This record gives sequence, C-alpha cells and structure tokens, in this order.
Amino acid sequence: MIDRTFNYILEGKRFKTLTSGRTDAMVSANEAAFELFLYHKIDNLDDFLELFNFNLPQDIRALSIVPVTKDFNIIQDSKIKEYLYVFAFGNKFHPFCAPIMTTILDELDIEKMKVAAKLFEGEHYLKSYCYKATDNGIYNREIIVCEIVENNLFTANFFPKQSFVLRVKGKGFMRNQIRLMMGALIQVGKNEFSLSDIENSLKPDNDISINYIAPASGLILNKVDFL
Repeated sequence: MIDRTFNYILEGKRFKTLTSGRTDAMVSANEAAFELFLYHKIDNLDDFLELFNFNLPQDIRALSIVPVTKDFNIIQDSKIKEYLYVFAFGNKFHPFCAPIMTTILDELDIEKMKVAAKLFEGEHYLKSYCYKATDNGIYNREIIVCEIVENNLFTANFFPKQSFVLRVKGKGFMRNQIRLMMGALIQVGKNEFSLSDIENSLKPDNDISINYIAPASGLILNKVDFL
C-alpha cells in the first residue's frame, strides 16, 4: 500500500523503498521505518509528508520524514527494536479486543511468568526460539530488556479490567522469536514449563522443545530506534 501511494503522489516518477524488517500477518506496528529513494528533488518535506498522509489508507499514518546520507542503509545500520505482546487471561473477553490482545482462557501464574521473562535478558543461545532454525544461523543474541508488566499503555472501555504486556527490546530478532518466547512464558504460567526449563532452553545443545507459537494478534512492533 505504501508503494502504491508513492506511485500515485509521485505521478509515476522513479522511486524505491526499503524496509527495516517485516512482521507476520496480523502483527500490528505502532512505529516502523522504511527508506525512500528518490531520483528527483523534493522542495518541501513537510508538504510532501502531508500529501503522503492524505493519500495513505486509514490504518497507516506517517509520523515523520528525515533526510539521510547516501551511506545510510536502513537494513544494515544499527538499530534497537522494541516489541510488545499484549495479553489477558482467565476469561473470554470482548471480541473487539481480538486484533491487539491475545486471551488465554486458562489461569496463569503471572508472578512466575515475570520471573521467567527476566531470564531472557542478556546474551543467550536462542536457536530454540527461531522457527525452522537451520544449522547455519547466528543464534547468540542479546536481549536488552524482557519483562512482563501490567498494561497501562493500551486502554478501551471494552478491555478487561486487567491485562498485561510482555516488553522485549533488542538489536535483532529471528523468525517468530517473540511469539515463541511468549509461548514458552505461557507454558510457564500454566506450570507446563519450569524456570529451569527456560534457563536450559537458552543453552546450546539443550533438549527443551519450544513449539508453542503464541498467536500473532497480540504482538506489536512498538518502536525502532537508530543508533
């Protein structure tokens, strides 16, 4: 949709876009970033941004536009991504919650899940948290922040009285990594996994099977910061 909008407002002039990454279907993005290559000069960036926003679909809004040098590469340049996973448990809540919140019908030990989440912080071997991992991947990764907190970021009158957010921050994430981490944490909350299972899953040559991929609908790419 973004390329289609550019093609319209640029009236067929040459351009190219490059994104900083992709997300699964049904995953939301509060902030994302892409690089726009133009082959002609734009006189007023503010006017260009306004025109771009006016023609974008209702579910996409451009927040800002910043000039970069020709050496900048949105894929290769160092960046920090923050993901949020919004969830509630113990009941079936209003259907309007479904696009941005996952509901776990079972009761969960949320305090145990909070302890388990902190175990992901630091540098670990995360092959178990990569969907269809191969023997050629780079699986030693650093997670800067991993915590479960009460949700006070997203509210609506149809939300349950209490909901929670898994917040994960790092330089790069593998396919389905956050959803596999969330799946493991849900299994901790159900007492299907122990804290030791999580610790062992972060070590090379472990025999812990991580195969529960949490639903995509609770996951939000919250922020992308370039260093």
